[in-house]
Amino acid sequence: MRQLEEVLRDWEAVIGLEIHAELTALTTKMFCGCKLEFGAPPNTHTCPVCLGLPGALPVPNRAAIESIVLAGLATGCDIEKRSMFYRKNYMYPDMPKSFQITQGPIAFCMRGRLDVEVEGAAAGERVEAAGLAPGQTCGNVVRTDEGYTARIGIMRIHMEEDAGKMVHVGGGEGRIAGATHSLVDFNRAGTPLIELVTEPDLRTPEEARLFMQKLRLIYKAIGISDCSMEEGSLRCDGNVSLRRRGETSFGTKTELKNLNSFKSLHDGLAYEIRRQAEVLESGGTIAQETRHWNPSEKRTIVMRVKETNDDYRFFPEPDLVPFDLSDDFIERVRAKLPELPDQVAKRFRKTYGLSSADARHLAERADVAGFFERAMAGADASLAKPLANLMLNDVAARMNADAFFDLTCSPLTPARALALVKLTISGDISSSQAKDVFSAIIDEDKDPEAIVEERGMKQVSDVEAIEAVVDTVIAAHPDEVQRYRDGEAKLMGFFVGQCMRQMRGQGNPQVITQMLREKLA
Repeated sequence: MRQLEEVLRDWEAVIGLEIHAELTALTTKMFCGCKLEFGAPPNTHTCPVCLGLPGALPVPNRAAIESIVLAGLATGCDIEKRSMFYRKNYMYPDMPKSFQITQGPIAFCMRGRLDVEVEGAAAGERVEAAGLAPGQTCGNVVRTDEGYTARIGIMRIHMEEDAGKMVHVGGGEGRIAGATHSLVDFNRAGTPLIELVTEPDLRTPEEARLFMQKLRLIYKAIGISDCSMEEGSLRCDGNVSLRRRGETSFGTKTELKNLNSFKSLHDGLAYEIRRQAEVLESGGTIAQETRHWNPSEKRTIVMRVKETNDDYRFFPEPDLVPFDLSDDFIERVRAKLPELPDQVAKRFRKTYGLSSADARHLAERADVAGFFERAMAGADASLAKPLANLMLNDVAARMNADAFFDLTCSPLTPARALALVKLTISGDISSSQAKDVFSAIIDEDKDPEAIVEERGMKQVSDVEAIEAVVDTVIAAHPDEVQRYRDGEAKLMGFFVGQCMRQMRGQGNPQVITQMLREKLA
């Protein structure tokens, strides 16, 4: 198959996502009082309601309704005051009732939008195809200095109950492919689940990945779900079809089911785009079907022929009355809406003069953003960029390497982080020394000034002292001096190293380098 970049020069991919999020912040299921607990022994949190036994009646979880309205407000959706639940019928072993309670044509949340920022190499293909200059718009794309912003429509966010969990035994990586038999755990059946359905506005696997990452940040910020893809509380189905560049009609789509990581979402869509292009270019046709992404084999395989709405036999849920949400209810939920990551990033750009990328990355985690703001409280704005670098490099690396590292209660306080930054930009310590001091702050629970003093790390920036050493080094290496003056510029590193050795590593390398350049000119 051809590479994705080659395919996208001839074909346009049309992608829509269906993203499911379990409301893990809740304590009970959607229509019964069974406890929500990940990892509990199989089939220990079930009752007649979530098992669908005759005569059992569902009762809606009010907190779940508040959560979906909060999700809708956070994603720019219109909140529909009147909606109702339906039965979606299908015969799968993980759905004990043989139907799922879900919403019909009108969901709690309708007609929203999220913008995703695509930068770097991933932005090149679409920007070049559209021929846009910065600030220009084409369709749902706005060109920016760093790449482009894609405006992705949200068709709906609806509420439903989750199915149980299938455990496949004997297959590779616990997947159905190659399994000898399957077990069913009904603990998850009835878990409150919200499903966001996008408009078919996405055009590349990278846009899809960025959209899902952004939605995950929003859901975590508003506190409705832990969004753990490893534990299955955030999952995604991807629908994709191809059409020739310049065409407007849709091709036949396939659905990739239960993509449980950002990488799987990206790689699965990329493979399916390449596969469909190969089929179409060889004169074949695309079948509407559900496919499974196998990450170990890096390919998709057919699961089943795709159902249509008629196959699901939707009809109104007879045991639940329609919902009528009041203005007062909606406004009470709106009052719980926190500052969202995009709003935080915008404020960081305006207040501290940070780049879009730095502001966005800082805003991705509430603990990191809060730490940064506390450190910058009352500080000079010139410290914002070096502090952001510390947060996005050293602190982020520590958090990634140590799963138990908690920034909010670590020895690295906002005051110590700012003090470390000041020591670095003043030239008292080098950037490499700053990394050692950073580690020592956390490991020894000491102030950076004390660590620098104890270890004798403070750099010498005194011009007269450095000049004496520079003169000595130049006088001791006449051959290297001549070679440097003859054009061998790389010898500057040799001279700096000799000076640093004589000063036992405490000379300011910037001052040394500048003085060497002047004297060797």
